[in-house]
Amino acid sequence: MKQKKIVDVKSKVDADSSIGNLPEKKFRAGAISATVWLNKGTKTTGEEATFRTISLDRSYTDAEGNWHNSRTFRIHDLPKVQLLMQEAYKHLVFAQQDLFKGV
Repeated sequence: MKQKKIVDVKSKVDADSSIGNLPEKKFRAGAISATVWLNKGTKTTGEEATFRTISLDRSYTDAEGNWHNSRTFRIHDLPKVQLLMQEAYKHLVFAQQDLFKGV
């Protein structure tokens, strides 16, 4: 049985960028990807806050060969989804620990 390879793609988040929010981290297993986003917002107290979200996508090509993304998954995609969510969760836990290093 062949092992599935998880590709880890890193991108810096540029808070001052005019092109929008860039991914903090992207994990990929075949056609499935999990992307971790670093978001900025404001708490109800008026303080600035950062929080992370995760998006899941499945890439596919149509009959004409054009690439598309879907947020729906087939039953055989679920093991990859589970694996990628574990990797994303691990990244989030370690990122959370890094926040408290200087405290």
